[in-house]
Amino acid sequence: MSKKMVYYFGGGKAEGKADMKLLLGGKGANLAEMTNLGLPVPPGITITTEVCKEYFEKGCQFPEGMWKQVLEGLAKIEEEIGKKFGSKENPLLVSVRSGAPVSMPGMMDTILNLGLNDETVKGLANSTGNERFAWDSYRRFIQMFGNVVMGIPHDKFEALLEKKKEEVGAEADVDLTAEDLKDLVKQYKELVKKETGKNFPQDPYEQLRMAIKAVFDSWNNPRAIKYREINNIPKDYGTAVNIVAMVFGNMGETSGTGVAFTRNPSTGENVFYGEYLKNAQGEDVVAGIRTPQPLTKVQKTSSDQTSLEEEFPEVYKQLEKIREVLEKHYRDMQDIEFTIENGRLWMLQTRTGKRTARAAVKIAVDMVKEGLISKEEAILRVDPLMINQLLHPMIDEEDRKKAIAEGRLITKGLPAAPGAVSGMVVFSADEAVELAEKGKKVILVRHETSPEDIHGMHAAQGILTSRGGMTSHAAVVARGMGKTCIVGAESIHVDYENEEFRVGDVVVKKGDVITIDGATGEVFLGEIKTIPAQISGEFKELMKWADEIRDLQVRVNADTPEDAKQGREFGAEGIGLCRTEHMFFKEERIPVVREMILAKTEEERKRALSKLLPMQREDFIAIFKVMNGLPVNIRLLDPPLHEFLPRTEEEFERTAKEMGLPVEEIKRRAEELHEVNPMLGLRGSRLGIAYPEIYEMQARAILEAACYCKKEGIEVLPEIMLPLIADDKELEELKKLIDKVAEEVFNEIGIKVQYQVGTMVEVPRAALIADQLAKYAEYFSFGTNDLTQMTFGLSRDDSGKFIGKYVELGILKGDPFMHIDENGVGQLIKLAVEKGNKVRPNMKTGICGEHGGDPRSINFFQKVGVKYVSPSPFRVPIARLAAAQAKIRQMRGEL
Repeated sequence: MSKKMVYYFGGGKAEGKADMKLLLGGKGANLAEMTNLGLPVPPGITITTEVCKEYFEKGCQFPEGMWKQVLEGLAKIEEEIGKKFGSKENPLLVSVRSGAPVSMPGMMDTILNLGLNDETVKGLANSTGNERFAWDSYRRFIQMFGNVVMGIPHDKFEALLEKKKEEVGAEADVDLTAEDLKDLVKQYKELVKKETGKNFPQDPYEQLRMAIKAVFDSWNNPRAIKYREINNIPKDYGTAVNIVAMVFGNMGETSGTGVAFTRNPSTGENVFYGEYLKNAQGEDVVAGIRTPQPLTKVQKTSSDQTSLEEEFPEVYKQLEKIREVLEKHYRDMQDIEFTIENGRLWMLQTRTGKRTARAAVKIAVDMVKEGLISKEEAILRVDPLMINQLLHPMIDEEDRKKAIAEGRLITKGLPAAPGAVSGMVVFSADEAVELAEKGKKVILVRHETSPEDIHGMHAAQGILTSRGGMTSHAAVVARGMGKTCIVGAESIHVDYENEEFRVGDVVVKKGDVITIDGATGEVFLGEIKTIPAQISGEFKELMKWADEIRDLQVRVNADTPEDAKQGREFGAEGIGLCRTEHMFFKEERIPVVREMILAKTEEERKRALSKLLPMQREDFIAIFKVMNGLPVNIRLLDPPLHEFLPRTEEEFERTAKEMGLPVEEIKRRAEELHEVNPMLGLRGSRLGIAYPEIYEMQARAILEAACYCKKEGIEVLPEIMLPLIADDKELEELKKLIDKVAEEVFNEIGIKVQYQVGTMVEVPRAALIADQLAKYAEYFSFGTNDLTQMTFGLSRDDSGKFIGKYVELGILKGDPFMHIDENGVGQLIKLAVEKGNKVRPNMKTGICGEHGGDPRSINFFQKVGVKYVSPSPFRVPIARLAAAQAKIRQMRGEL
């Protein structure tokens, strides 16, 4: 018996059901489910996603036996609906539509009115008594088939349509007569012949074969590939093909078509919401050629609008009942498509409706209160990454549309850190600070940012770079600061000398205002309206439920009291990473740091460090006060020293002047410190071994700050972290150093505090010898950014140039700097956790790399027994929700 490749639905019975989405695609599975629920669905068949996969495996050929099953299914449709495919008297027409297992709206292809030709169009006119409708359907079919299947640009058909309307004085398509449409069909067929060298196919069965092939092929069109990439949809899912008897919304004033949501997709309010068009087919609503009318009376914004509720009251009542049935059955907000044919309602689709973050949260919480779903289901319903929308200002959608229509959208880059901000363009960090101090809002535009720019990044409203990826310096720092950021906008050509940037013919000068949207990567000329972040009562309630369920702690990466405060407000349970080097980049400190680095003797170095000690101590006091009662994990100096040194001629001259030394001497010393590969050179704990006085000063600053805070009644829980450890002897040596400093400080001040010494696991060797390190380390914190770099031998700043190709080819499942590489880097983490626990039962282990805020990675961390994750402040709520989801999945056995 041959494999079943085609599933039938019709007459109240279907061979498929809702849980067969992987096989039948979302559309096919839901059409089957609605049929089984007794809803008015036109009969049809679904060709499975397995056939699509086989089609591509066979070099774009249909599998053996498929066509036979299609014809058998077509015969059942004919029997159910009482029409014959290809008939000259009473023709059956069908729609051929894609249907992926995961909703991909608008990404793949659809053909309506298939089965029409020069003979069947007459049969359609006779059987319906509506000649205009028949020829309107034929011109629509040639246009859609010609574009989707035969590759003729849509605009060429539109140009002929517009010319015809102008010629006869018709305002809209519906004003064209049957005779006008007949002439248009003739012109369309001539266009097909001219463009392809072939006549428009007249055999309905040939049309059907070609259409099925086109829908399969559309699985790999560029927009579908990009959509899958953005939404992490597996490329091997394939698409189903749905062949459904046509029902017509373009038969006159008693017909129409519409789209509705069972709740408001923007606000989440429990009201029926949607729009419809009289005398139209589905693509008319989507294409926006005509302005649709509202679904309900409540939706009307002017007296000249007519709602479906008023125009078709009986149909509306039926639709209301179907709304109730679908919501109770699917227990989620549905997006439905319907057609009214001569006053009769037909359901063409239902799917889980796309919604804003605000709506997602409200719908989830409301449905718990309505008894439709459990708290666990509500938590799983909200995509953690969507929460970003609730924490940052967003562009007003109407103003955005207006700006695009005016041609003010000039380019797009990578959306590195969310939020929407407007400001004056500046090209230097110093200028950003200067203007910000005068109360101006600025956008810092650079080729790329470096640690030297940190003060300007902090002062700016947002950052825009022409280079770099999602884990570049600009992206990582901006996320940590909660600053809006777009990186890798490659069409931007920055000209520092003339203080301007160009995008094609557009020139943007210093002082010009632009708007950047870190959620979409869009860059606009001028100011666009924004709406403030809206954290509603439902959001707090959902997060409370999440906190009750999760067992993975969520800390925050914070280098300043402001970041610490923001993280705490978002629910952080401590600091998982405080990077001490970021404290050195303040404008008044850089000269002292350079003095320390350029020192020729230990005595000179200690003299410079003595100036830095009180500065660092004050920083730690401020952070400890904010985090009163919560642990603070502080990483000692990690980056290579070259990052603090001058780079440009201007910086060399300024440094020489500040230090009272000749420029050549500064350059010579910088040359002596130069390393071929500084990220693998003198950095991290190697600095502590080579120059122990640096780590001594930092340990003293931390412990003195902790003692002073304890005296003031503040509960301090300092954790001192040694970065880039690769050997247990290295760790033993530096722990001795810290313990010695601690003893000195406690004796001097006359007070003791509890502190812990741990290590940052970011070198693969550290993971492999974790049991040896655990003899000295009281906790492990995984620096997954560097651990990924070193395990793969990849530079995260450069991999963006080619990593996309690896993902596209399926070599990698995703960018390993965004989602943890479970098979390699993940196994090192798992091994280190297991080895650490053997030496120190229930050892504290945490993630402080960027992966700590990634929901997909958090699932893995839950599975391997990590104790906490630590993302940037604005990702703390995301991590809290993702941690709750991971726990639920683990309890269900899904991890």
